[in-house]
Amino acid sequence: MKIIVCVKQVPDTKGGVKFNPDGTLDRAAMLTIMNPDDKAGLEAALRLKDEYGAEVTVLTMGLPKADEVLREALAMGADKGILVTDRVLGGADTWATSTTIAGAIRNLEYDLIITGRQAIDGDTAQVGPQIAEHLQLPVISYAQDIKVEGDSVIVQRQYEDGYHVVKAKMPCLITALSELNEPRYMTPGGIFDAFDKEVTVWGRANLVDVDDSNLGLKGSPTKIAKASDKVRKGAGEKVVLDTDEAVAYLMGKFKEKHII
Repeated sequence: MKIIVCVKQVPDTKGGVKFNPDGTLDRAAMLTIMNPDDKAGLEAALRLKDEYGAEVTVLTMGLPKADEVLREALAMGADKGILVTDRVLGGADTWATSTTIAGAIRNLEYDLIITGRQAIDGDTAQVGPQIAEHLQLPVISYAQDIKVEGDSVIVQRQYEDGYHVVKAKMPCLITALSELNEPRYMTPGGIFDAFDKEVTVWGRANLVDVDDSNLGLKGSPTKIAKASDKVRKGAGEKVVLDTDEAVAYLMGKFKEKHII
């Protein structure tokens, strides 16, 4: 079995985010992590590797520094890492991103593709299903459990307060929830091995059946009107009152805000 896991290097939002003048994220200036849903998808692939001897290839699109998340994936147990990076791919929205990733995947053999449900920097949940559409594959989204049975996958698909059980023949694509599992830690030996392995680097020239008009910022139909960091709250109003006055003051504020 050959599994491709798509991962994304995303901003560590605890450290704040920064924007370029065109409204896109300044990824080079921010601390980064592997997207949580993607890491759960990677763990699912590694468990299938442990059980069936699958070959796990991890693919990411991003800046050259996205090599870091591939090294992390290799240290966790992935077999191969592929970085798709090229200046012409910068500023891509979900459509241009999925077009690029699908163009890269067409170079590879696979039985199963696993992506995260969504990235914490966009929260669109669009890229995984769009990749499936580009590759004309069946897709099962919101996976909270994955099993393999012969040439099929059986997935518990999260749905409101329950779940659907969905079966699909491979090849297919699954989008994983962070609740799917608890990802393993990198091992010391795995870290050393990860930096001994070679990460494959592809650019625009390596994308198959992709038109330039669908790539990068120019090929992105989504346009950002305005972007900003989270709004910081003011200091608020401070008052010093005795008990009775404090109660009266709070009741007045509650009525003013129509809370009571």
